[in-house]
Amino acid sequence: MQKLTPETDGSSKDLLADNIAKLKELFPEVFAEGKINFDALKQLLGDYVDDANERYSFTWNGKSKARWLAQTRSMGTLRPCPEESVNWNTTQNIFIEGDNLEVLKLLQKSYHKQIKMIYIDPPYNTGNDFIYPDNFRDSIKNYMELTGQTDGEGRKLSTNPETSGRYHTDWLNMMYPRLKLARNLLRDDGVIFISIDDNEVANLRKICDEIFGEENFVGQVTVMSNPRGRQSDTFFATVHEHLLAYARDAGECVLAGMALTEDQKAEFDLRDERGENYRLLGLRQRGSSSRRQDRPDMFFPIYVNPTTLEVSTENSGDFNIPVLPRKSTGEDGRWGWGKEKVRCDAQLLVARMVKHREEYDIFVRDYLNRDGRERERKLRTLWNEKAFNTQNGTQEVKALLGADAMPYPKPLGLLVAVLAAGACETDDIILDFFSGSCTTAHAVLHLNKQDGGNRKFIMVQLPEPCGNDSEAFKAGYKNIAEIGKERIRRVIKKLNDEDATTTAKERQNPALFSSAEGRAAILADATGETPIPPVPDRGFKVFKLDSSNIKTWDPDFNQLEHSLLSTTEPIKPERNDPDVLYEVLLKYGLNLALPIEKRDIGGKTVYIIGGGGMVACLASDMTLQVVEQIAALKEEFKPETPPGMRVVFKDAGFADDKLKTNAVQILKQNGIEDVRAL
Repeated sequence: MQKLTPETDGSSKDLLADNIAKLKELFPEVFAEGKINFDALKQLLGDYVDDANERYSFTWNGKSKARWLAQTRSMGTLRPCPEESVNWNTTQNIFIEGDNLEVLKLLQKSYHKQIKMIYIDPPYNTGNDFIYPDNFRDSIKNYMELTGQTDGEGRKLSTNPETSGRYHTDWLNMMYPRLKLARNLLRDDGVIFISIDDNEVANLRKICDEIFGEENFVGQVTVMSNPRGRQSDTFFATVHEHLLAYARDAGECVLAGMALTEDQKAEFDLRDERGENYRLLGLRQRGSSSRRQDRPDMFFPIYVNPTTLEVSTENSGDFNIPVLPRKSTGEDGRWGWGKEKVRCDAQLLVARMVKHREEYDIFVRDYLNRDGRERERKLRTLWNEKAFNTQNGTQEVKALLGADAMPYPKPLGLLVAVLAAGACETDDIILDFFSGSCTTAHAVLHLNKQDGGNRKFIMVQLPEPCGNDSEAFKAGYKNIAEIGKERIRRVIKKLNDEDATTTAKERQNPALFSSAEGRAAILADATGETPIPPVPDRGFKVFKLDSSNIKTWDPDFNQLEHSLLSTTEPIKPERNDPDVLYEVLLKYGLNLALPIEKRDIGGKTVYIIGGGGMVACLASDMTLQVVEQIAALKEEFKPETPPGMRVVFKDAGFADDKLKTNAVQILKQNGIEDVRAL
């Protein structure tokens, strides 16, 4: 029976080892005796290596440490808190209370390339308290102290006044490793949106260019957040903030657009034989790079059939009138399509006689509907809707919580627009690791109600203590994480109450049921009453960052001798089975939202995770009879996803090595190869 070890399983994903493995796969010849020969690597990279003393770069004091910090592994875990959650057993939404740097490390295995969109509204560098606890000799202990969870002092994290010589440096050191880790979680078609003000927008662009690549810059939006202007400013009254967008891979990323106006739709005033609306656009390239010499390969004749006005790249039969891309000046121009594309998509092209020139020209049929959907116009880089005003966010939180519990939260309208821009489909996962009052979670739940979607959210928030004189503290909130959790609870209640009212109206008048509101198709229930739509996922699981549940993975350096002598029972006495189960999920890289079924087998509690993908029994005094019944679960669940069924036991649960060996053999005889022990 293979044992789960702190070196391989006790900590978060080893990103450094992953990077070295990728380098070795690309350039195996530069490795010798386990080391990298950088001279050989430089030779292989040739002209791509810059050996000059002066080169373009963006650096600051502490950048190397920030880069290193992103590579270090977390030895912590996430402890489940069902009592603070809503619909724990069924929901796939997640709220994590903890320092986001440690949490992002812990999510690396389970959510690698799983996130469609990330939105963050990080602390702005305004000279106030904002730095997260990055002093990580003992990161979890330091985090617990700084957030007032162990010493009761509720100390502020740190200050960063403008007079500090490290004003920009401290902020960059805080952001760099978090963005580095965040990129790993994005899908290939994923995108990250970051709200920021003028203080650090230039520096944020530079570190994002480095982490995501300049080629993956999507755009910088100006958001009108304060139309009246901030009168406390020295020179200009600031009315805006910025919204930066970067893709993991710009070639894969797709952003949604805006709906066309009625005037724009009216331009599509032609109809084809199928009744589809279209307009005609000239095939000749206009504007810059439109001359023949700009793209000589795109200057060629297209032949017209004067009877049908169809076109061809070949001069044959009725296709006998050549048309060249001439500019209005008579100068040679070029087509907007290459010859091969013209040949393949000739059915979209049509010739028209231009009367004032007495010659044919070539046009493209540009359709209103594409892929079954009405086309959209590109998003603008200026967002000035009233719904984006910061004051709306303040009022929304006040209306939900009954207090001004959060200063300057982002408004719901802005996050709905961001989710729409990110082209988040109905089953995508959205992450916000500076979640604050959880406007992002609110927006996900709101959109799911509108279109019947099943988007999932992961919110991460540091439990930073609220000041004793703050409105939040007076309203009963000890820290910011509590504000976010309570907002989600109240949004869920509000949406459920609205649904109850709507359902009552539907029963009185079924015609009021509207698919435009995103309701699912009507399905008759068993009683024959007016049917109601499926229940959406309105819940969230709460987890809290903490030290490992396993003693051997979390040694006490101050009492090392004692900790080494007390490892016969590996699980800490104050921890329970669910604590350990979710740590195992993280170490195995499994989704935290997987369903867990609890069974009694032979008097032992057995947990069946993810429909049989994993089975765990953490009981003591294990018997071979129980092991045989666990082995029989493979036939019951028939897990198909490699590596099939995994089984985890507590090492101390077996009386001796002989019993463990026999247990492993029983499982192997039933086709279960992956057997681990804590």
